[in-house]
Amino acid sequence: MRKIEIADVTLKTLSNEREVSLLFREKSAIASTADALGADVIELPPVKNQREDAIIYKTISQNVKNAILAIPVGFTAESVQTAWESIKNASKARLQVELPVSTIQMEYTYHVKQEKMLVKIGELVKQAKSYCNDVEFIAVDATRADLDFVISAVKVAVDNGANLITVCDTAGVSTPEDIANLVKEVSSAVSVPVYVQVSNLINMGVASAFSAIKSGANGLKCAMVGNSNLLAGELSDAIKVCGDKIGAKLELKGTKIHASIDDLLSKINHKEYETSVANEKSNILLDSDSTLFDVSESAIKLGYDLSESDCGNVYKALKNVCEKRGSVGAKEFEALIASNAMQAPSTYHFESYTTTSSNVSKSMSQVTLKVEGEIICGVSAGNGPIDSAFRAIEQCLGHHYELDNFEVQSVTEGKEALGSVTVRLRNNGKLYSGNGTSTDIVAASIRAYVNALNKIVAEEA
Repeated sequence: MRKIEIADVTLKTLSNEREVSLLFREKSAIASTADALGADVIELPPVKNQREDAIIYKTISQNVKNAILAIPVGFTAESVQTAWESIKNASKARLQVELPVSTIQMEYTYHVKQEKMLVKIGELVKQAKSYCNDVEFIAVDATRADLDFVISAVKVAVDNGANLITVCDTAGVSTPEDIANLVKEVSSAVSVPVYVQVSNLINMGVASAFSAIKSGANGLKCAMVGNSNLLAGELSDAIKVCGDKIGAKLELKGTKIHASIDDLLSKINHKEYETSVANEKSNILLDSDSTLFDVSESAIKLGYDLSESDCGNVYKALKNVCEKRGSVGAKEFEALIASNAMQAPSTYHFESYTTTSSNVSKSMSQVTLKVEGEIICGVSAGNGPIDSAFRAIEQCLGHHYELDNFEVQSVTEGKEALGSVTVRLRNNGKLYSGNGTSTDIVAASIRAYVNALNKIVAEEA
């Protein structure tokens, strides 16, 4: 029984398909789910924003324990290096040279002819090989390309160091027989493993996958969700029933796959997530008659799992506030959690910040922190002084935490009003809130972020 390797392309395809960008927690959830289900490879989208993607991919690299982490290298020498820097800390890394081999794609997308494309394939594969031993060449739109040129392209890739070839049905209009013939020809031309990325655009994804396997394909690319993809759940079900007939098996955890994917869908559906959170928040109203149980349940609605001691501290603070103002809603209650729950030792101390901002250019901030007596400094640009300040903190840390929520309230009146900021960070699926107060709203925001950060550090320690 031959094992068929599975490369999960959920992250890559969703990044292209969705109008709303994936949040960091969504990207992390997708990668973690694919790794837990037994995918052999997890494919990342190409780097678009070098600073942000580098932080996100570094975090994913640390969380993915078993699968190979693969990333496209782009079309230039600089983009190859950038891709490698993004995943070099992964336990198993792979660089992908992903280029079209059909005439229409080569000329329309890259404006090059066959001869120049062959040269480019060789150059990029060779450079990628200088960084990473594991290099894959992906022949995009191979099913609409001239077969002789496809064979030439994969040979050039292998000659320059590629140790894996993938052929793609990008257009999605090939029959299982077309896929079978392509796999046979490519497999006989090279001595390295051959993967196939079939399409389910015309509902032939599983049939095409079976044809590819019977023709000698070593691996398949599929996704947990997404349009026109060969779906991991459907493939797993089909192999479970008919795998013996084609002499193939998968090491995906079939018994968990559908439940895990359903759980994943609940985490990456923006509209459902935002609506459910809004509904839960609108139902929160606590007063002096509220009990400890009411406090605990309301905290859970907001995403917090409070310990008994933290719940008691928030309950006491709630009683004090309600004596003065009668009741509190979701925003006020979250501020109480930020101020009274999980008070952590101050590992990171906020020292100073400098920022410049205008309506004609991006803001630039420098933030200085002290940790264990050492001064660390970060500088970053952003969309406004608060965004750039938070990015500067991330640069100090070398780590990205998803900003789940940010709220500002006025504590006093007048132009010198005292502002209270609540920042909510998400780490490994758990929420940590911090609170900061100052007449300077940027300083209050930094204090709130650092307060939440110290809670994360304390719990991890």
